[in-house]
Amino acid sequence: MDQGKDTGDRDMKDRAGAGSSIVSGSPWWAMWHMSWPMLLIMVFNFLVGLVDVYVAGLIGRDVQAAIGFLSQLYFLLIIVANAISIGTVALVSRSFGAGDSERAALYARQSLVFGLTVAVILSALGLLFYRQIVETAGFPPGIRTMAERFLVIYAWALGPNYILIISNALFRARGEVKKPLSTMFIFCAANLVLDFALVFGLAGLPRLGYLGIAYATAIAAMLSMAANVVFLSTGTWRGLLGRSWRPDVRTILRIAGVGWPAGLLQVAWSSGSIVLYSILGKLGSQSIVALASITNGLRIEAVIFMPAFAVNMAASVLVGQNLGAGNTGRAASLGWKLAFASASILSALSAVVFFGAEFFASLLTGDPAVLAETARYLRVNMLAEPFMALAMALSGALQGAGDTRGTMWIIVVCMWLIRLPLAFALSLVAGLGALGVWIAMVVSMTVQGLLMAYRFRQGKWRTMKVE
Repeated sequence: MDQGKDTGDRDMKDRAGAGSSIVSGSPWWAMWHMSWPMLLIMVFNFLVGLVDVYVAGLIGRDVQAAIGFLSQLYFLLIIVANAISIGTVALVSRSFGAGDSERAALYARQSLVFGLTVAVILSALGLLFYRQIVETAGFPPGIRTMAERFLVIYAWALGPNYILIISNALFRARGEVKKPLSTMFIFCAANLVLDFALVFGLAGLPRLGYLGIAYATAIAAMLSMAANVVFLSTGTWRGLLGRSWRPDVRTILRIAGVGWPAGLLQVAWSSGSIVLYSILGKLGSQSIVALASITNGLRIEAVIFMPAFAVNMAASVLVGQNLGAGNTGRAASLGWKLAFASASILSALSAVVFFGAEFFASLLTGDPAVLAETARYLRVNMLAEPFMALAMALSGALQGAGDTRGTMWIIVVCMWLIRLPLAFALSLVAGLGALGVWIAMVVSMTVQGLLMAYRFRQGKWRTMKVE
């Protein structure tokens, strides 16, 4: 070890054994340790989306439609942050699993440098070309101006969002799941209060109307980022911010090498979702109802997705650290156990939503047409939830192992060769309308779950090199 290494990184090395419970002991305890904070984080994320849609619904269905469409577009802007975070988790978790905290700290610093640089570039592009972006995305004319104003505000918040996403990934990779739990609680609480306060002008704050939803999200991201900066300056990570922040091209390329397939699959997924929204936007007089329904349906479905996303993030860390420690058998066992647990939970939850579809739809809208279509969306899509759980759990395990290319190809094929062609054919050619899109979503997700299970069972990820 370098004699000039500072006290902060020595302290990190001394604590490298703190994650030993992840690589030894009861696998069920390790799964619980990583999963329950992730589940609460998903609850907070769900509440953010739910409140946004609910407040938008109080203003009008056009605002709900704009929020749903724009959420798909905005996801494109943060894809690089998500890709960096996936590469970071794979590399940092393996480093900690091997007890090499010095290497983990290097990856951490370069991930933050990489992410902030990308955020600045994308923010500038968003502010310069927001009109062209909205027009190219295919927003219906009735909500185009609204979307442009939202996008400008979100562009300013890209930097805080990037730092928030990547720093949360660092904490997860170390097994410090309570830190991102704390910051996402701050995000959720701030967004909830500010949504109502800024939209309706409560507590002496200006009444901003629908733009208050965008400002609430931006401010919440800034507050949460500030909390993570404090965490990075203290405790296990102290000394990290004091080391050299000079870009290390080789390290950044290594992070990008693991993360780029994850970024590409998210581009494929998010752009595919925008195309799906565009197909719904071509349904003539039914387009606004269909767009509002998928927005509502996805928010309700997010309740079911929460355990699956929690398992996805837990699986990446558990598999990554165990591979770093040389425990390939334990890593495989954890992957299958997490997949089984996730599928079982989601099957039970989807049954509840299937039989109570009208009730759940009524929580977000009072518009009779939107309510009926949202209920139909829910009933059809509940059929695919067990396969979605399987896909989420095993894709997290594969990404933690560094097998980001395998998951990329599976998702690209299922979105662009199955979901979109089938949605177009059933909805516009066969004349099924929105129902055709819902059926295409179920078929593609079922195939995705089966292909992900086949990829994990092949076992190529066990010997994959990520460094």
